[in-house]
This record gives sequence, structure tokens and C-alpha cells, in this order.
Amino acid sequence: MNLFLLQTAVATNTAVDYLPIALQIICAAGFVGLTLGISPFLGPNRKTAEKLQTYESGIEAVGNARQPMAIKYFLVAILFVLFDVEVIFFYPYAVNFRELGWNGFGAVLMFVGFFFCGFYYILKKGALQWED
Repeated sequence: MNLFLLQTAVATNTAVDYLPIALQIICAAGFVGLTLGISPFLGPNRKTAEKLQTYESGIEAVGNARQPMAIKYFLVAILFVLFDVEVIFFYPYAVNFRELGWNGFGAVLMFVGFFFCGFYYILKKGALQWED
């Protein structure tokens, strides 16, 4: 007689099995709600002119905040996020490189090739050049 089949037939999934997860979610939500709700009452709340003044990275605010900004900043930010996310995909390969073998190595080489093709395209388009 196969014991494995008998074991799977006996096991049941009930709502009680999920009780620890529900308790953890309730405790986490309660802690967040309690912390956010009680913090205005515990801490000092003194509004002075100096505290209400705009402050950005230690530089005094000058001019209008609605002034248009160069698109280069946004382009570099988007490119950073794009390449940063691509680099994250190297981590699973680094963890499992022995199990993946030569097929995994070939896939990573192809990924790196596509990565460098995109980087070369960005360089040729001049997306990283700050001078006009």
C-alpha cells in the first residue's frame, strides 16, 4: 500500500490553518494604526516660521517651484531605474549558477549582450551627454 497517497488524502485545508496569518495581519495593522494615531498626541507640535519655511537639501529656496526643469534629469532618472532593475536579475543567476550549468551561462551571456546593446544605443543617442 502506498503511504504517500494515504497521507495526502488525510490532510485537509481548513480556515483554522490560516488563523496565524490572520492574527499577524491584524497585529501589524493594529500596530501601524496605533502608531499613526497616537504620535500627534505624544510629540511636540510647535509651528514656527522657521519650521514652516521650505527646505531642500540644505539649500535655501529661490524662485518659483513651478519653473520648468530640463528633461535631461528625468531621462537620466528613468535610465537609472531601467538599468538598475536589469542588474537585479543577476542576483538569481549568482545564487543558482551551479545548478543552471552551461545553459544558464549562455542565457546570462545573452542577457548581458542585450544589456550592452541597450547601453550602446543610449550612448550613441547622446542620452547621457549633459552639454548641448
